[in-house]
Parts: sequence; structure tokens; C-alpha cells
Amino acid sequence: EFKAADLYQKVCDAGGEKNSCYNLGVAYAKGLGVKQDDFKATELYQKACDGGIGGACFSLGVNYSKGRGIKQDNFKAVDLMRRSCDQGISFGCYNLGISYFNGDGVRQSRTEALKYFGKACDLKEQKGCDEYAKLNTGK
Repeated sequence: EFKAADLYQKVCDAGGEKNSCYNLGVAYAKGLGVKQDDFKATELYQKACDGGIGGACFSLGVNYSKGRGIKQDNFKAVDLMRRSCDQGISFGCYNLGISYFNGDGVRQSRTEALKYFGKACDLKEQKGCDEYAKLNTGK
């Protein structure tokens, strides 16, 4: 594991493949081959998200929603979930549906929740399908 983290660090630092920054962020978030560090993970997710990595935008959004490694900010979390959803990350769409359903970081909207649960379902996220069905039938 350590060698992988070292390689990711070199590629990320060189401004290369942004997936390396994301993978290194995951390593820091989970303590895989490096000392666990939410602040470093968040910094790396930001770099990868800025580089167009949808999974990194999702992970960064989770960190903002939970205040993990950064000040908690539901508005920023929603923005990042939207970016990840737009890049085809199913769980980003699902979380966006939850945000709209609960009114976390956005104006509560059943219509928008349904839209994002449906998109998550289209991207093969079963939880999105389940929530879409519940919301659509009222059960």
C-alpha cells in the first residue's frame, strides 16, 4: 500500500493524472499506506475535483456535508454533489435527491428530489430507484 501512495503522490504533485490525487485522497481518508488525515484527503479531493474527477467531487461533497477535514457547509456540499451527478456519479445524484427532499443546502423540493432520485436510478443506483418509487407513489 505504501508504494502505491508514494506513486500517487509523485504523479499528483507533478500535475499529472488527477485520478492519482483522488486515489491519494482516498488513501489519506482511510489511512491506507499513509497516516489517516481528513484535512489532507479534503485538499487532494479538491485538486482532483478541480481536475474533473467526479468521484473526487462526490467525496469532497461528503466531507463538506459532514464537516470532515473542512468547515461544514451544506450549500457547498450540494454544489459538489451536483457536479458529481453531472459527471455520472450515481451516489452524487442520490445524495442530491436526499438534499432536496430534506431541504439541506437547497430549498426543499419534492419535484427536484424526484428528478435526482430518478437520475440516480438511471445510473443503476438501487437506493435512487427505491426512493423514486416511494416518492412517486407516496408510500
